[in-house]
Amino acid sequence: MTTAAITRRSALLLSLLAISATAADWPRFRGPNGSAVSDETGLATTWSPSENVLWKTELPGPGSSSPITTGGRVFLTCYTGYGIDRNAPGESEDLERHLICLDQKDGRVLWQRSIKAKVPEDPPQGFLMEHGYASSTPATDGERVYVLFGKTGVLAFGLDGSPLWEADVGTGSAIMGWGSASSPIVHENMVIVSASAEGPAMVALDKLTGAEVWKADAEGSRGSWGTPVLARGRDGNLELALNVPYEVWGFSLKTGNLLWFAAAPEDNVICTSPVAHDDMVYVVGGRRGGSVAVRAGGRGEVTESHTAWKSDLASYVPSAVLYENHLYWVTDRGIAYCVKADTGETVFQERLGDAGQIYASAVAADGKLYVVTRFNGTFVLAAKPQFERLAQNKLDDESDFNASPAISNGQLILRSNKFCYSIKKE
Repeated sequence: MTTAAITRRSALLLSLLAISATAADWPRFRGPNGSAVSDETGLATTWSPSENVLWKTELPGPGSSSPITTGGRVFLTCYTGYGIDRNAPGESEDLERHLICLDQKDGRVLWQRSIKAKVPEDPPQGFLMEHGYASSTPATDGERVYVLFGKTGVLAFGLDGSPLWEADVGTGSAIMGWGSASSPIVHENMVIVSASAEGPAMVALDKLTGAEVWKADAEGSRGSWGTPVLARGRDGNLELALNVPYEVWGFSLKTGNLLWFAAAPEDNVICTSPVAHDDMVYVVGGRRGGSVAVRAGGRGEVTESHTAWKSDLASYVPSAVLYENHLYWVTDRGIAYCVKADTGETVFQERLGDAGQIYASAVAADGKLYVVTRFNGTFVLAAKPQFERLAQNKLDDESDFNASPAISNGQLILRSNKFCYSIKKE
């Protein structure tokens, strides 16, 4: 191998490491680069109220945001004061959102920061009541933690809870008044937010100051609640990818300019987030059905030139996970799918059984898929091309489980509307 080739290979390796995290950290929604995959092993397969529960911490209010971890700490958000009881919603002026920091060893609350909401807020009705006012998952760079609180904006805190800055990304409303749910991500010096409900726009903020780095108007993103991922084109350049109603988009990370777009599942409501691997962006979503794989790195419309495959299979709310060359997902109605990542060919389609409704996205580790249902526990499936149900684990908690789990330091971290749990093999 030539010196130039070694240099290019080393540069590529370093850039790949830059968008990853250590096995111990789960720094954003669905973990490193939104992959929902951890390389940890030895995780618990079964648990109950009396088995493999390391700790259980009561939360001050409900929330659908997922937990994240860094440096032995767990972060998640909740809300109080408004919209909790459909029959007695209260006054929007009383809405507060809370950022909670827990000790990952024992679940102790290390600190809590409460932020009064900017009003008026979307009224508590329709599907907003299914997920609430704290649905955006925090993100961290290991030095700070960042939250999107809808119309109240993006806020940054030190890991000790010290407030650092606030930034407005819009005060608009999502279609049908369904509220905010997309989560921020961190890349290099930027916090990037798909403010599809608030703007609608894609916004990059300086992570140290909150100053706007760039802003891309994104009217076509209305109806998208997904979180963007980083995708690498064949030229080696990183781009920002997001699925929106009817299309997949690729943005420049330097300027926010739209670089490419391709046709995607035809629906005006997109709840899922994309998955990126090598130069491919995988999108599964849409109520009326559809999934697609599109190569990153194009320019302009790339539907014909960069679409690798299309399928009629879809998922309304839960996102897919790519594990060992197969895409897996379980729909909100409890149907598990496995398709080949290179061709889109269906490998299996199986109903879980008594899963009920599912809003959380599956995560993968140690040859297993963890699928959290809203009211019927967590299913553990074998992450392989043959359907195998390994376990169904229930806790003594009758509140909603809407959040996707985090995997960190041998722990599976779950949150409901009432508690946060650490599941660890004894």
